[in-house]
Amino acid sequence: MPTIELPKPIREALAEALSRHLKDEFDLEVKGFDTVFLLDWIAEHVGPHFYNQGLADAQAVVRKRADDIAEAVSHLEKPARF
Repeated sequence: MPTIELPKPIREALAEALSRHLKDEFDLEVKGFDTVFLLDWIAEHVGPHFYNQGLADAQAVVRKRADDIAEAVSHLEKPARF
């Protein structure tokens, strides 16, 4: 699986949000590079699980739509006489 690449502004915003969360919830000061490294670790180790779940959810939607289309097409069938 390819590495999860986030645009720089989103990556910076996420790092800042993570830093605030750690300070607010755990009174833990993590700033700058340390926050970015933590975010990278989370993206590498946790991110694929969320990504895979997103793919599974998307596949379920596509499968349901395909079933709906197949059912609609089957209703178009006309009786054939020989």
